[in-house]
Amino acid sequence: MKIVVGSILSSISLLVLLLGGYGRVWGSRRGVGGEETRVVSDGVIRLPWPSFDGSVSVEKALSTRRSIRDYVSEPLSLGEVSQILWSAYGITETRYGFKTTPSAGATYPLELYLVVNPRSVSYSEGFLEAGSYRYDPYSHSLFLVKRGNFREELYRAALEQEWVRDAAVNIVFTAVFERTTGRYGQRGIRYVWIEVGHAGQNVYLQATAMGLATVAIGAFHDSWVKEIIGAREDEEPLYIMPVARPLYRYEFTLDEYREYIMRQRGQ
Repeated sequence: MKIVVGSILSSISLLVLLLGGYGRVWGSRRGVGGEETRVVSDGVIRLPWPSFDGSVSVEKALSTRRSIRDYVSEPLSLGEVSQILWSAYGITETRYGFKTTPSAGATYPLELYLVVNPRSVSYSEGFLEAGSYRYDPYSHSLFLVKRGNFREELYRAALEQEWVRDAAVNIVFTAVFERTTGRYGQRGIRYVWIEVGHAGQNVYLQATAMGLATVAIGAFHDSWVKEIIGAREDEEPLYIMPVARPLYRYEFTLDEYREYIMRQRGQ
């Protein structure tokens, strides 16, 4: 896949995204863990800074990554939510706004929504208001799209998969296909699906490294999910990823790996 990045096009794309109807922030409070969290009454959340240096290696996260569907009913912290969202699609370069996820031609077709259940995300002042939020990676902020408890409705729209209902939050990935197909034609459809897979794996590995659980879901009613989260007309939902505290932790040792490989080799 040839990556073509022109400074003028990238600057225009960044400007368009930054001006996508998002509000300003006026208040400031201290968030979980002493990190600064800004909250305003009109539903704008300036997230705590993500960490760029964790204690779990990439190798450990890879070896213990699993799709986990059994959760403990405990809230996540706003800091944990911040870290997961940054890992999925956050900024990692400041000239062109490159992100944690590879993207064909840096077209970045994905949008992320966070569906927050009641009393499921805590911070120093209490709990984040239940509803659907859009994640803006350029300001590392959440913007409230729809207020309300969508736990049961999203569960039904996802074919009654219990892990959607039981999770603290659900990340819904949508895509504006035209951002990529406008440059690459029909081939761009493939590139968009590849990209959401990259972003989903980012969530898996970050959640694993943080001791959290997730699972990738592709079975749901597209139009219903789109309505629930308040997505724009040109967006199509691709993925739902519940995030929660796991009922159990998966472990996999090097000894287990060696024994398995030796058996496959007939030794």
